Amino acid sequence: MSTTVIGKSGTWRNWAGNVTARPVREVTPVTVEELAAAVRKAAEDDLRVKAVGTGHSFTAAAATDGVLIRPQLLTGIRKIDREAMTVTVAAGTPLKRLNMALAREGLSLTNMGDIMEQTVSGATSTGTHGTGRDSASIAAQIRGLELVTADGSVLTCSATENPDVFAAARVGIGALGIVTAITFAVEPIFLLTAREEPMPFERVLAEFDELHAENEHFEFYWFPHTGNTNTKRNNRSAGPERPVPQLNSWFEDEFLSNGVFHVANLVGQAAPATIPTIARISSRALSARTYTDIPYKVFTSPRRVRFVEMEFAVPREALVDTLRELKAMVDRSNLRVSFPVEVRTAPADDITLSTASGRESAYIAVHMFRGTPYQAYFTAAERIFTAHEGRPHWGKVHTRDTDYFSKVYPRFGEFTALRDRLDPERRFQNDYLRRVLGA
Repeated sequence: MSTTVIGKSGTWRNWAGNVTARPVREVTPVTVEELAAAVRKAAEDDLRVKAVGTGHSFTAAAATDGVLIRPQLLTGIRKIDREAMTVTVAAGTPLKRLNMALAREGLSLTNMGDIMEQTVSGATSTGTHGTGRDSASIAAQIRGLELVTADGSVLTCSATENPDVFAAARVGIGALGIVTAITFAVEPIFLLTAREEPMPFERVLAEFDELHAENEHFEFYWFPHTGNTNTKRNNRSAGPERPVPQLNSWFEDEFLSNGVFHVANLVGQAAPATIPTIARISSRALSARTYTDIPYKVFTSPRRVRFVEMEFAVPREALVDTLRELKAMVDRSNLRVSFPVEVRTAPADDITLSTASGRESAYIAVHMFRGTPYQAYFTAAERIFTAHEGRPHWGKVHTRDTDYFSKVYPRFGEFTALRDRLDPERRFQNDYLRRVLGA
């Protein structure tokens, strides 16, 4: 599906429609050399430069009034190294195409997020993640990066080559350069058994540590205005493959989770008083099911109902308290929330500005149907998350700034110092980066 729109006026919009930009010009390079030349030309014209993927960020991380780079022709697998078990892929490749291409080669990423519409560079640059007890975000699976820096030169980095750049650029928010290729660690394709079942909210919280410890990948969705959740456990399996039957898959993943859910949201938007009733029905609509399939068919699912999202990573030990406070806030407010709250986890990693940098993390994501006012809900949720030193997803709605980030990221100064060195003239600056990283 197309996730960005270019109007005749030259206006760019993101997937959710909450961010627009009017670049001076657009460039769609076919080679890395062309991209580097576009950066040099922008410098001559004293214009800022940003690359944009599929527009799946809810922040203005990719917006620019200067030169907009579209990397959609920089796609495909450059190299598979079966000895090192790595794959090098061009930056504009959608995750969906990468996952399918790897599967054909008998390979897979270890972990992935729950949608795969984003480009590999957009997903990693903003810290996109799935859920995992031991396996971390997509960026944590990177073994090498190639990027065009502000002077138009091509820089490669890894744990052994330019390691300071590698530590930061895996989640670089577009501030250090334009990523042109990524080398990921891969492994032989494997099977996952997914077990999905409803569970009372209080039971999930009481047993959360146990559920997290016993499962390689555990997540759940809580439906506001109810005491109900849907849980999902994904664990490696010896097989055999038992995919969801095609008709069941269409009925549950397309008809219920997308079609009926979209209609329910339209009803809720028109008559907010109906939302608690709709939430109770929605939370019971999906029955328990178990299936076994290859990773991307288990980890990812279609998301056709458009929404706006905020997500914060809190220390894992703070999850239960944070969720209780969120539920209490919704229960005592006049808010009407038709989208479930998604809860996932990640182990600590060593990436400078990863939301899981240096600490085991739990993610709480709140959503609102596109076109519904979300500010009151998100503001109240953000107040709760920040009280627990939450770190917002770089590609999702938040109001945090440099002062806040310098407190919750111990290595924040390391990132900004590297940015001063690689982009002293702020060629890759925009309003969003000015807010989160400083001028």
